[in-house]
Amino acid sequence: MANTVVSTNKEVVLKKENDRRRSSFYQSWKRFKKHKLAIIGLVWVVIFVLTGIFGPLVAPYDYHKVDFMAINQGPSAQHIFGTDNVGHDMFSQIIFSVQNALVIALGATVVSFIIGIIFGLWAGLRGGITDVIIMRAVDFMMALPGFFFALILVVLLDRGYTSLILAIGIPGWAGYARLIRSLVLGMRNGEMVEAATALGASQAHIARRYMLPNVVGSMGVALAFGIPGDLTQIAGLSIFGMGLQPPIPSFGNMIAQASANILGFPWLLYFPAGVFAITLLAFLFVADGLQEAFSPKGGK
Repeated sequence: MANTVVSTNKEVVLKKENDRRRSSFYQSWKRFKKHKLAIIGLVWVVIFVLTGIFGPLVAPYDYHKVDFMAINQGPSAQHIFGTDNVGHDMFSQIIFSVQNALVIALGATVVSFIIGIIFGLWAGLRGGITDVIIMRAVDFMMALPGFFFALILVVLLDRGYTSLILAIGIPGWAGYARLIRSLVLGMRNGEMVEAATALGASQAHIARRYMLPNVVGSMGVALAFGIPGDLTQIAGLSIFGMGLQPPIPSFGNMIAQASANILGFPWLLYFPAGVFAITLLAFLFVADGLQEAFSPKGGK
């Protein structure tokens, strides 16, 4: 009889925790909506994502298409963002650049995120020597300049989509692992985890069912800050000539090519650099909004 009562009490604790978590997400969304710049940023991020998915289907020109009769033309009704030095339509080039940036940045972020979650949860739940080894590996990765590590990986691998995703994603796992570990350590001895353990739940079940849902907010903030960092690395690699190779368009390629002609043909730089800068700001605004929404002080 006593065991039945204890089991029932543990189940009540878990049910209350689930109800609290649902209420917490609702309150966080209410706080996020009060952050006007975050909402504006979210709108632009949605446009950016939709452009990456559907833009190439409605782009006025294919990125391969050149028009030698329309070289270095300024913005016009036919080419609203002008053309480059071989007659590419700049508006279409930007649309395809958005798609390429989205594929590589999201792919790299997913790689970093998955590796970080695995090692962060493992270190936080296991503790002991496992924790020490993983955290020393994290310290080593974070001590290395991420961009130059990515540059080395690109040289060793290739300059295709998969290689860029791995080159940018692999060095980025350490920050996610450190964050997840710290969050797990804060919950490991909590009432919720103790209740689940008393009911016979395995560590894998506890991590999946009770810990991961409670770190969604913090991980959402980390991802929102991480994606613009990955976008910047993609552009940086292209500027160094180690990104996607022409004629495949990318923001880095367009900015690098335009820098030599900025005085004579400024639109070649203004439009791709402007879209790229606005995109980075949009992600940062969303990250700031998420940080305030999931912060204990966000409701003030």
